[in-house]
Amino acid sequence: MSVSILPVLAIAPSLFWNQPARAQEGDRAGLIHASSSRQGMNSLADSESRLKPTEILTYSSLERTSAMRQGIHSLSEYKFLTQSLPPDSRIKQGRQVSLNGRILPLTWTQQPANSTSGNFRTWIADVGLMQSAGVDLLSSADSAKQAVQWFSVSLTDAQSLATWATGAYRYLDVTDFARLAGWEISADGNILKITSQTASVTGIRQAEIESGDRIVVDLDRPTPWQVNFVDKPIPSPTPTPNPPDDPTKPALPLPNLRTAPNLETPDDPTKPTLPLQIRPAAPIAGQEWSIAIDAKVDPALLQETFQTSQQLLSLKVEPDGAQTKVKVKIPLGWRPQVFSLGNPNRLVIDIRPDSLVEKNIVWAPGVQWRQQYQNLGTDRFPVVWLEVNPRQAGVKIRPILSNPPADQGTAPLLQTAEVSGAAAAINAGFFNRINRLALGAIRRDNKWLSGPILNRGAIAWNDRGEFAIDRLTLQETLITPANQFLPVSHLNSAYVQPGIGRYTPDWGTTYTPLSGNEIVVTVVGNRVVSQSPGGAPGTTSFPIPANGYILALRADLFPASELSIGTLLRLETNTFPADFNRFPYILGGGPVLVQNSQVVLDARAEGFSDAYVRQTAIRSAIGRTAAGNLLIVAVHNRAGGAGPNFAELAQILQQMGAVEALNLDGGSSTSLYLGGSLLDRPPSTAARVHNAIGIFIQP
Repeated sequence: MSVSILPVLAIAPSLFWNQPARAQEGDRAGLIHASSSRQGMNSLADSESRLKPTEILTYSSLERTSAMRQGIHSLSEYKFLTQSLPPDSRIKQGRQVSLNGRILPLTWTQQPANSTSGNFRTWIADVGLMQSAGVDLLSSADSAKQAVQWFSVSLTDAQSLATWATGAYRYLDVTDFARLAGWEISADGNILKITSQTASVTGIRQAEIESGDRIVVDLDRPTPWQVNFVDKPIPSPTPTPNPPDDPTKPALPLPNLRTAPNLETPDDPTKPTLPLQIRPAAPIAGQEWSIAIDAKVDPALLQETFQTSQQLLSLKVEPDGAQTKVKVKIPLGWRPQVFSLGNPNRLVIDIRPDSLVEKNIVWAPGVQWRQQYQNLGTDRFPVVWLEVNPRQAGVKIRPILSNPPADQGTAPLLQTAEVSGAAAAINAGFFNRINRLALGAIRRDNKWLSGPILNRGAIAWNDRGEFAIDRLTLQETLITPANQFLPVSHLNSAYVQPGIGRYTPDWGTTYTPLSGNEIVVTVVGNRVVSQSPGGAPGTTSFPIPANGYILALRADLFPASELSIGTLLRLETNTFPADFNRFPYILGGGPVLVQNSQVVLDARAEGFSDAYVRQTAIRSAIGRTAAGNLLIVAVHNRAGGAGPNFAELAQILQQMGAVEALNLDGGSSTSLYLGGSLLDRPPSTAARVHNAIGIFIQP
């Protein structure tokens, strides 16, 4: 088994969000200590079986995670990074699961127990299983085994489920678990059918807890359940660009205008979107989540009136075919924390500001999935990250585009990671949200797909596990026979400013002017062969010669006289720092957060405004530890408040042990992917992005 890491660029379909949760410790009702809960749920179930059916459980904290998944066919460009199934005509596999009649995009396979056996073992992608049925993945230190808990079924230690990592997924052998859970499993072509016994909701109770509100759903038997994000994001109109201090962000509010609520990503109320005319402030309506339970509901429960509070804005129970949906409306930025209990069987739904469940799972050799709170003073920031050992045999890091091989295009990270065959990924560099072109460094196989801009931070690496993080500038100069030095402002870049832009075949087969009144100069074999007016932006495409390049002269057209047809040109190229030129892979972000274990934040030096630096938002980052491992990090809103600003993000990475760290594109772009699912947020709240960093597992 080996592991690979690569920068990814995005694509994705709609998914649902599942957030199982596990009880951690006792409360005033008298529960067991958290350490026992982490070791297994049998003791917890036994302890709670002594409670009366009418009692409400209240815990001080929980341990539970959330995930979602969607299947997409692999991209042929990256087939070398995936491992196919063993050749056996008896092997069955597919990308859909029918769970009690509902079709879910979930990868699975069935294989004979051995070469002569007629018995089959069923394997299902692990994070997808968690999202689709509420099966909790507990902290596990052995990548070959995964501890799980589901109602009173607790398989830990020696009973943990066997795992099998192959390419983009890690599968769990659910054969024995399904028997204990009372599931019937059969394969029908591409679809794996899972049927559980018909369950009923027998009661719904409420209680106040120290951290918020608690809802307990009583069930007559265990049954699959999922947590779904109900609110559908309203697409925002394309923002009007303004002169950039950060060209990747929407336009700033104009005078007499105020910032609209964040409709695109309602779980991130700190990120500004478009300016709207001033209107009377409306109360925050909140956001709705639905806990979908595969159970019928007692009609009498539908007539009940439920209590509300400052954090539980509404509570509704609705029948939906064979399911019961418990819908809660809660403040923006909050999430319900849900977990199952057995003997008697219950779902507990906690409404609290600190919903993250701490986990530490060795997911595959060289890949560790962690999530926990990082404290800065009195603030608690939920952090979800992967720690990756790049020296693990087979680890590779590559930029991946949302629309390979072209550089233009955006898509949700979930789709890009699936299509590329990545096992894990995080969004990475900035991009122009209007023309969907990269704004910053992307270098792959020593080719600049997009050049660096504004002296912004970048991460560089090679296949030997060596990394560098620093502010990066690419300096190119054209030298004429008359010894005239013409500086090139940018290479293969969508960042437009006066000067000379150079576009090579790594940009694409054609160049279309990005600004008005450009002069387009074609160079073949280092000799100028043509000059043409570019016309209006986006109207005329000019072929980029395979053995040459295009020069786009903008605003200052003086160099045109030095670039007459027939002129022979010499090109000099250097990176600053010079060390970056030796790395075949580079991906830009910014600002640089940490170097030599010290916070070195200087956003002005990278072209960011003071206002942008102070802005709080969900953040993505990448860092390197003293041991040489990568930290691939998503930091969300602090408990009860906003996300971190850059200074806080730098402190968090420093606190996590990063000796070097770089901020990546954040806010609605922040997405952390593992094994077919997003770990840190519902996919419907994640914006489309241009590029990312992906981790690939090779055989």
